[in-house]
Amino acid sequence: MKAFARQFYRSKAWRACRAAYIAKRLQIDGGLCEECQDQQGYIVHHLITLTPENIVNPAVALNHSLLAYVCKDCHDAYEGHGLTKGKPMACAFGPDGQPIDRRRL
Repeated sequence: MKAFARQFYRSKAWRACRAAYIAKRLQIDGGLCEECQDQQGYIVHHLITLTPENIVNPAVALNHSLLAYVCKDCHDAYEGHGLTKGKPMACAFGPDGQPIDRRRL
């Protein structure tokens, strides 16, 4: 988490927004990942990258139409969100435990 976002992600407003969004997704499809629709959602993702300028704008930071409930694999595949700090993860593991080269997906 970026330093400028720490206070926001700990705020009552974000926690309430996140809980309401997850509850909505649970009602819609049981909380499946909105990206792959294969796994259970894990994290509420901002579709517009939050910056020091827009994080204070509720129309961006707390807007349900700009959020997605996604699984960890899909979230980590977004640029800047995986373990590789800005580069998409090159490898993942399939359900059979075998590596999958994400560079070819």
